[in-house]
This record gives sequence, structure tokens and C-alpha cells, in this order.
Amino acid sequence: MSASTPQAVAARRSGVPILRRHLADGARAMLGWGLAVVAVLALYLPIYPSLQTPELAGIVETLPEELVAVMGYDQIASGAGYAQAAFFGLLGFALGAIAATAWGARFIAGMEESGRLELTLAHAVGRSQYAAESAAALVARVCVLGLVTVVMLAALNPVAELGLAIGNVLAATAAWAGLVLLSGMAALAVGAFTGRSPWALGAGAGVALLGYALNAVTTMAADLDWMRHLSPYHWAFGNRPLSNGFDWGGLALLWGLSALLAAVACVALSRRDIGR
Repeated sequence: MSASTPQAVAARRSGVPILRRHLADGARAMLGWGLAVVAVLALYLPIYPSLQTPELAGIVETLPEELVAVMGYDQIASGAGYAQAAFFGLLGFALGAIAATAWGARFIAGMEESGRLELTLAHAVGRSQYAAESAAALVARVCVLGLVTVVMLAALNPVAELGLAIGNVLAATAAWAGLVLLSGMAALAVGAFTGRSPWALGAGAGVALLGYALNAVTTMAADLDWMRHLSPYHWAFGNRPLSNGFDWGGLALLWGLSALLAAVACVALSRRDIGR
């Protein structure tokens, strides 16, 4: 299709057409994921004061030490430890990884399978541009979830008597966002390579599950401790940012590798036959 068509002119004038479309098309789903984050935080955090009892401490002491360490139960006596165990380290991580992986798989592989990718590329949108703006849309969606998380934690902090420092909340949320973004970018890159949603979904889920499992196994086996540093989950939460603040090294690994995967997606999509 000629670059002088009305569709091509509109694409050029909109500046970032793919980013805008991804954000607009996913607004309703974005609201749903945001409400899910709100629901988890509103359900679990306010019960923290009622859990500070000798009975609960006794129950935790009866559990295997390895399980307690993996789940973070050894830290739940503090507000930061409880929020980490209840949200960032488990339910929030699962929610964020699922959302980011689904988005990353849909933006390229899903669009190609539906036939919309070929149509979009015919309207004066370059392949690298499409992949780059898709990556930007993924970052934007994850950041929106991060913003929801920060606002909810700030609102519930005094109510739940968590005693969290706002700087540490920002640090933990940045780590969480980088961790789930890595899964989403893996899905985006593999989708750009293959054009197949199952492969893209598998890649994103694999990054999340492997990172969590690697951290869990090395926590339980002292002789494998060196392998913990290979886990993205450890990069995010190994230094307990909700208690200790920003871990710049871990953040650099998470966000830097995500940026690298975005670049890989751009190169892969630009060099592959679409729809085959």
C-alpha cells in the first residue's frame, strides 16, 4: 500500500501510533489488572496487626526452616517483611508476571496470528518501530501497575500499621516492576522471533518460574548458594528493598536485561518473514 494513503498519513501524524493503540485497546483489561492489585493489597495488608500474636509465631516455628525462608515467613514480624511475603514476593509477583507475559505475547505474536500485524505494517509503520513501540507500551502498562501499588501501599501503610518508609516502597515497587517486566519482554522477544503465542507465553512464564524456583532451591541448599545470583527474583528482592531501600545493582540487571530483550525484539521482527 502506498505511503500516500490516508491510513499512512494518519500513522505518521500520530507520532507513536502503535504505542497509542496498544494503550487504548488494553484500557479495559488494564483496569481489571489494576483492580486485582488493589484487591490483593486491600485484602491482605490490613490484617497485619491481628497476626502479631504468639500463636502465629508458634505456628511459624513448627514449619521447616527451609520453607519459612523460601516464603519469607521469617520476616513477617515486621511490616516490611509481611508486605514482602504477602504481596511482592508471591501474589503480586504472580499477578504482575501473568499480566506482563500475556501483554508481551499479544503485542507481536498475538497480533501476527490474528492478521492485524501485517495490516499495520502495510500502513507506513516500520517493523523496528512496531517492536519498539510495543516494548514501550509494555513498560507503560507495568509502570501503571507499579503506580497503583505505590498509591495503595501509601494509603494502607498507616491503617495496617506497617511502618513502611515511602522511599523503600518506591524501591521495592521498582524492583517488582523490573522483575515482571523481564518476563513480559521475554515473551515479546520470543514472539518477535517465532510469531507464535504459545512460544511467547512459554518464554515469559519460564523466566518467572525459573527465577522463582532457582531462588527457592538455592535458599534451601546452602551448597548451591552461588546459583542464587543467577535468579532474576534474587536480583529484585535479595537485598530486601522494602526494608533496605534501592538495590541499584539488581535494578540495573532487571531493567537493563529488559531493554536488551526489547532491542532483540526489534532486530528479530525486522529480519523475519511475517505470517509464515
